[in-house]
Amino acid sequence: MSEFTKQEVSRHNHAWLIPFICLLVGGLLLGISTNIAKYAGNIGLTPLAFLFWSITGAAIILSVVALLRHEHPPLSARGFEYYFVAALVSVAGSNLIFFSAIPHVGAGFVAMMIALPPLLTYLGALALRIERFNTMRAFGVAAALAGAGVLAVRKFSAPDASIFWILIALCGPVLLAIGNIYRTLRWPDKASPSALAPGMLIAAAIWLGMVSVLSDFSLAVPHGEILPLALIALQACIFAGQFLLLFLLQKTGGPVLLSLLGSVGAIVGVPVAVFVQGESVPDGIILGASLIALGVGLVTWGGIKMTASLPKKSE
Repeated sequence: MSEFTKQEVSRHNHAWLIPFICLLVGGLLLGISTNIAKYAGNIGLTPLAFLFWSITGAAIILSVVALLRHEHPPLSARGFEYYFVAALVSVAGSNLIFFSAIPHVGAGFVAMMIALPPLLTYLGALALRIERFNTMRAFGVAAALAGAGVLAVRKFSAPDASIFWILIALCGPVLLAIGNIYRTLRWPDKASPSALAPGMLIAAAIWLGMVSVLSDFSLAVPHGEILPLALIALQACIFAGQFLLLFLLQKTGGPVLLSLLGSVGAIVGVPVAVFVQGESVPDGIILGASLIALGVGLVTWGGIKMTASLPKKSE
């Protein structure tokens, strides 16, 4: 076997590594993000204002990164459609739902809800033939969904449960699953992840600005205080990393592996909410978190097996 062929086989066998790292780091940032959103409410930032300025900051950061890498966002009609539809379902709509629900149901519960999209994404990917059926990955998605379901059912049965806000929070995963499928199907030709991410965030900021104008919700930030501005800057950096990894994971791992970002985010977000924010430990946390972790492992391992089964180049 030639040296070139050996290098090709090595790259082929390790093709799973980049999406797996993106999944872990992206999920970590997602879990932290939900907890920062709760703390923002505690210091006087409204969900809309916090989300708008954080998204705007992240858009600026990623735009600078794209310019430095000479990867300009596509400015075609297809590109603008992609930015605004993806921004509505994947960023503005879903995050506004989650950030608004956090004061009523807690950051831990919202982190768990973000773990729900895998089943919807997997079924959609199978129906649209984006994903080939794989028993191990299907079982993994079911396990992750079951884990999130255990936690959600226990939340509904709590004596102080806010049914309205629980139902509102459940709408967020539906938008995320739609976004996972849409971004895969409508990915502009030859566009890189670092070129598409800033375009989507700019469109999301425009959507959120329109919500402010049409609803009279204020985008004002408390004056004369450093902490709110520092928190917005921190969230902007987290969003920048999170959405850049999201697009990279979308490109390298596909929509189903991407949908498990929420499952990893739940594993991170719930403990942070309990030990740092002082929230009560969700009922069924051990069983739920174990099933979610099992699901992430099976879907990732199933993807490795699928990659390994692809035909390799001969000498």
